[in-house]
Amino acid sequence: MLTRRGFLFALTAGLLAGLSLFGAVAGAAGNQTKCPVLGEAINRDVYVDHQGRRIYFCCPSCIDEFKKDPDKYLKKMQEQGVVLDKTPTTN
Repeated sequence: MLTRRGFLFALTAGLLAGLSLFGAVAGAAGNQTKCPVLGEAINRDVYVDHQGRRIYFCCPSCIDEFKKDPDKYLKKMQEQGVVLDKTPTTN
């Protein structure tokens, strides 16, 4: 029979393992690493500045697709918890 401490340890370990698996499957929130259009790894040389934020893409053709409906892709990234870089300011 599990003690209360053992039960809580097992429950916590199970929850953490589940969250880790979910993060690996769903994509962890944080800085942008995936193209919002194709879901591929981003190329930091391929980007567009939009409403004070810099959005990176895997290839130039994804920029054209993004520009057709930017709100669609911004909403998707927001739902995934993606944090976009601010547009750099020039001095």
